[in-house]
Amino acid sequence: MAVCARLCGVGPARGCRRRGAAREQRRGAAGDSEPDTDTDPEEAGGGGAAEDEEAAERIEGGRPVPHPAEAGPAGRAPLSLLELPPELLVQIFGSLPGTELPSLARVCTTFRRILRTDTIWRRRCREEYGLCENLRKLEITGVSCRDVYAKLLHRYRHILGLWQPDIGPYGGLLNVVVDGLFIIGWMYLPPHDPHVDDPMRFKPLFRIHLMERKCATVECMYGHKGPHNGHIQIVKKDEFSTKCNQTDHHRMSGGRQEEFRTWLREEWGRTLEDIFHEHMQELILMKFIYTSQYDNCLTYRRIYLPPSSPDDLIKPGLFKGTYGSHGLEIVMLSFHGKKAKGTKITGDPNIPAGQQTVEIDLAHPLQLPDVENLRDFSELSRIVLEVQEQVRREEQEEEQRQDDGDRSPHASSQAVTKSPGEGADGEGTAAGAEGMPQDKAPASQPFVLPMGVISRNKDYPRTCRICFYGTGLIAGHGFTSPERTPGVFVLFDDDRFGFIWLELKSFSLYSRIKVSFQNAEAPSREAFDEMLKNIQSLFS
Repeated sequence: MAVCARLCGVGPARGCRRRGAAREQRRGAAGDSEPDTDTDPEEAGGGGAAEDEEAAERIEGGRPVPHPAEAGPAGRAPLSLLELPPELLVQIFGSLPGTELPSLARVCTTFRRILRTDTIWRRRCREEYGLCENLRKLEITGVSCRDVYAKLLHRYRHILGLWQPDIGPYGGLLNVVVDGLFIIGWMYLPPHDPHVDDPMRFKPLFRIHLMERKCATVECMYGHKGPHNGHIQIVKKDEFSTKCNQTDHHRMSGGRQEEFRTWLREEWGRTLEDIFHEHMQELILMKFIYTSQYDNCLTYRRIYLPPSSPDDLIKPGLFKGTYGSHGLEIVMLSFHGKKAKGTKITGDPNIPAGQQTVEIDLAHPLQLPDVENLRDFSELSRIVLEVQEQVRREEQEEEQRQDDGDRSPHASSQAVTKSPGEGADGEGTAAGAEGMPQDKAPASQPFVLPMGVISRNKDYPRTCRICFYGTGLIAGHGFTSPERTPGVFVLFDDDRFGFIWLELKSFSLYSRIKVSFQNAEAPSREAFDEMLKNIQSLFS
């Protein structure tokens, strides 16, 4: 602040007494150059309408006319920022972050006057929040770009990004974005089961907009009667809640039965009569009853997209996958050294949102047999169980080495590279070498599901790049007796993978969610790992 003061000539710099005397004569004893105390962007450049018009006329209208105290003597370079032309100061101030402008406005009256220029705030809205609307049309409503920045964008900046709603085991995916002159919370839903390759569906849950200069308006978008009054509260860092103040807008004239049928068409794309599986009907009805309790109040917790590395098998991100009678669910694939994890963003009563549904051991690739032998489930099971036993031995040996601390490197190396598939016939069925380069794996190989393995989607790829040993999490209703069971991770291409659940004799197909989510990058790897721990403990 002291540096800024000396630059603009209001501090203890050369000539400040002469400039100060000139200001006192011009302003009297009002003391307009006293620093402001409020650092809110809403206050940066705040002032009366007459002063706003005067500043706009001087800065934006025609040839700029410098303030008498700002013009330096002819024939020498300006000694302070106050002696620069106002239009140049507008360019300088417009290049600064909007959060820094309130401090700048406290320096002196001249800076505060210049910060009333809408050109500055129009640029900040565009560069910081991607607002590309023609903001000049706001003049008709009497709302300035400074109002939009301070009362809408800056005020609600903490809720922009990806969020997971707290809806018990079901979870969800919410993306809050700046959309035109609105901030909108879009709930993303998987496509209808079992069409995993179809695009995501989305619907608005709430919106915030600026109707007048006083404050922003929050509206609930739930239901079928249009926008109505709502409320948003930022509970703490990375957590906020929404509340509907007019829940009667959520109700339908036909009562709960009409509401259920409407929900069923939107959620599943069918009617209850079309679903013949009795267990599936029970699961659907249970989800409707449970989620209906949250139609008036929801809490959201921030989630991040996983960070990527050039060494990753494929680009990490969000995928939609098939989960039997539970339908399609959203899973986040992330890489952690020699492990890859699939974390549920949406879940079900068996495996709730936040849990690690699959874990892939990238140190143990599998060499599948030819297509004819692959059709035999017992053959695939034999290969996987052999690798499982190898992994168990390696873990035991690692624990022993940590206890003893004196096992020879040669012996441990032999133990790691031993092939578990070498039986009496001498044929290797599993590639267990930990250091096997992935680029030596075949570019593609034929793939077919073994007989007896159930798949919701029959149109799965018939070729794959590489397979790895992995484990999948299974549990009873209510997440009872959870256990990790062996399986096969199958990489088809950059955007699709699958998992064969050996114990369930089931196959899940996953397809990448191709949506460019905004404000969703993790600030660091540590922040992302901490987020994974938090959402897992939340729904445990």
